[in-house]
Amino acid sequence: MIDEDPEGAYGYSRVALRLASRVAAVREAAGFAAYANQKFNEALAEFRAARRMSGGVELWPVMADCERGLGRPEKALDMAGAPEVHKLDKAGQVEMRLVAAGARRDMGQLDAAIVTLQSPELASNSVQPWTARLRYAYADALLAAGREPEAREWFAKAVEADRDGSTDASDRLAELDGVEFTDALTEDEADEADEADEVADDAVEPVEPVEPVAPVAPVEPVAPVESTDASPEDGDKD
Repeated sequence: MIDEDPEGAYGYSRVALRLASRVAAVREAAGFAAYANQKFNEALAEFRAARRMSGGVELWPVMADCERGLGRPEKALDMAGAPEVHKLDKAGQVEMRLVAAGARRDMGQLDAAIVTLQSPELASNSVQPWTARLRYAYADALLAAGREPEAREWFAKAVEADRDGSTDASDRLAELDGVEFTDALTEDEADEADEADEVADDAVEPVEPVEPVAPVAPVEPVAPVESTDASPEDGDKD
């Protein structure tokens, strides 16, 4: 649920913690749920707990990114130079490089961020799961440094590698090229609606106002007729 409903995922993670807080996978999941909701202090605590339980180092990059989120980029850079980084697999090392470059940018060191991202993985022509994000980060850093032609080139390379749409590199590239996208379908539907309204207005004839009817005077109540009892006539006797 983290991608679609991060708040809902966070709520479930809190329930899981109450039920099984001594399970490393639960602490890790709770950390990612907190991370998705930008609760970096809480996420860092959960990641540290998961790392103590499992003994692995795969969470090292996201822990460093939590330090960035807490406004401590210097701490993130210290973690980028720690021995744990050498124990990471290739994907983890690339992720650590992205975090370190982000920390450099947080500190206003744009040129250092660009140099941090320059690596064999960036220069490689093979497409890996991390290639699009790495190229995108490099292009974004170049653009922030005012090197627009180079940024455009690397945004284009990011588009080539972004097979699952994990970045908005295509939008950034179009923006640099001055291309504006419009929703043609919406415009057509709006035009059809306008035409339908015009036809409806022409088809309806105006109705002449009806003069108000004068109120009817109230009817005077009729006096009741007094009843008389008929008496037998004289002479009608046997």
